[in-house]
Amino acid sequence: MKGLAFDLAHLLAGGLVLVSFMLLYQNRLYSLLNVFALQAVVLTLSVAWQAYTQQAPHLYITAAIALIFKAIVIPVALHRIIARLGIHREVENVVSLGPTMIAAMALVALSMVVMLRVNAEADPLAREDLAFALSVVMLGLLMMVTRSNAVSQVVGFMSLENGLILAAAGAKGMPLVVEISVAFSVLVAFIVIGVFLFRIRERFDTVDIEALDRFQGARR
Repeated sequence: MKGLAFDLAHLLAGGLVLVSFMLLYQNRLYSLLNVFALQAVVLTLSVAWQAYTQQAPHLYITAAIALIFKAIVIPVALHRIIARLGIHREVENVVSLGPTMIAAMALVALSMVVMLRVNAEADPLAREDLAFALSVVMLGLLMMVTRSNAVSQVVGFMSLENGLILAAAGAKGMPLVVEISVAFSVLVAFIVIGVFLFRIRERFDTVDIEALDRFQGARR
């Protein structure tokens, strides 16, 4: 049973990294949101399995929060925001796809090397889950850096936060009050981001970061 728990935990954590690569590959906003919802489902399964193997019932609440908010509420809300704002549905990259994927593979390799060496004496399951979690965090940061559309940057931020949840669950979980606080913080951040998207679209008629930079340069 211990070997099965180890293998399934790694399969789900590795699946989260794979879906993060899929996020980087998407070139349409709706597809990006659908893949993000898939990432949230994989995160839910990973956290639920950690709850089972660690005998930590409070992690089931974390899994439920991830499923409800990350896999359903936030993707549906972003779909509606895109439709209402009439945002251009192609995802524009600051860096082309090839170099982005090469950078992503390098970041994953770096995450594995760093975490496996730093935590050499830790529990193998927790240590390797932390390596996968750091990979997801780094890929989320890469998405935020390489995308010029504000919506795709929001998705990158939430993908990064998924990596943090995986890290917390793999490291024997975190107190329930912290999990609930994190969930509400993400929800509030999403609401604020949504308001800013509407205001930016209303004021500048675009949510493209490069266009906003050009506008700022023109004012100077």
